Amino acid sequence: MKITEQTFSSYIFSNYPNDTTHFSQKGHEQVVYFQDETTGLQAIVGIYDTTLGPAVGGLRFFEYQDEREALKDVLRLSRGMTYKAAIAGLDFGGGKAVIMKKKGTTLTEALLRKYGAFIERLGGYYITAPDYNTTMEHMVDIAKSTRHVIGLPVALGGSGDPSEHTAYGVYIAMKASAKQVFGTDNLTGKKIGIAGIGKVGYSLAQLLCQEQAIVYVADICAKRLKAVTDSCKVEVVAAEHLHSWPLDIYAPCALGATLNNTTIPTLSCAAVVGSANNQLADQDRDGKLLLQRGIVYVPDFLANAGGLINAVTELEPSAHHSVKQRIEQLYTICLDVLAKVVNSPRPAQEIAQEMAIARIQSIKNAQVGR
Repeated sequence: MKITEQTFSSYIFSNYPNDTTHFSQKGHEQVVYFQDETTGLQAIVGIYDTTLGPAVGGLRFFEYQDEREALKDVLRLSRGMTYKAAIAGLDFGGGKAVIMKKKGTTLTEALLRKYGAFIERLGGYYITAPDYNTTMEHMVDIAKSTRHVIGLPVALGGSGDPSEHTAYGVYIAMKASAKQVFGTDNLTGKKIGIAGIGKVGYSLAQLLCQEQAIVYVADICAKRLKAVTDSCKVEVVAAEHLHSWPLDIYAPCALGATLNNTTIPTLSCAAVVGSANNQLADQDRDGKLLLQRGIVYVPDFLANAGGLINAVTELEPSAHHSVKQRIEQLYTICLDVLAKVVNSPRPAQEIAQEMAIARIQSIKNAQVGR
């Protein structure tokens, strides 16, 4: 069956009638499927909520097993982006897009321009940005077909690479978790493990080394490990062992779902604070597992909000000069979440989500009352 934008919703309901993890309408305002045979484009865009403003979210280029897996990723990530913007105090909603990477599909200019044309048709309800396997340079090609794109190079009036800002937000969240656990936010001498040394993990390692933390790193890419060991004092640990390494803070900074019922029982750390999206394989189960083990957890959508705070300055130019200060405000928000966990039997992920939802709901109520 050839799936078009118009038939996609009925396709989902008819083909996945018992699949409640996919399109059970968990608050999503809109889910759209785009495809173009000429370029090989197959993309899904999920818009979770636009109460606070247009939905902002990255574009992920990833090889999924099938459309079902791609859709699940879009729904989870778009929901997380909504919570991220809301809890960080931003006036934007949350969305996400994926382009399915299949044999012969590459991010050519033609494909990206076609994707941009589809985004333009959404009329500004969704604003796309870089994400996994997409870059500022890709955004330049997308911008040839739509106004609704951020994450452009500074030379073109954009906010530049968000990696350093994301890393700074994780660093601030780590200091908040240290304050909660150890009574001081000084990270000097703390043993911190970073799983995944991409751009964010690399920047985070540099920040931690500057504070004289004891930093352990793991990555499947030898080139990345060499780059970070050449730039700062870190110790390399095998990727399969880092989560169980004796640490003060463990930082998942690669792909999601690495915190699960297999890995959490092996954790040997006081806190988990990382940049990866959707770190918990099962939010309800795994959040409770961390709580039961007494491990402080800063929810991913809070810890990694720094990149979004920076990126949206392209839409709010007046905020450009206050990015660092706005990221540092995450410290207080983290402490607020963690303090609520101490006085509650519920996990941090649930409490932080409730805080984000409460802000959205308060705006909805105000709009209804006009």
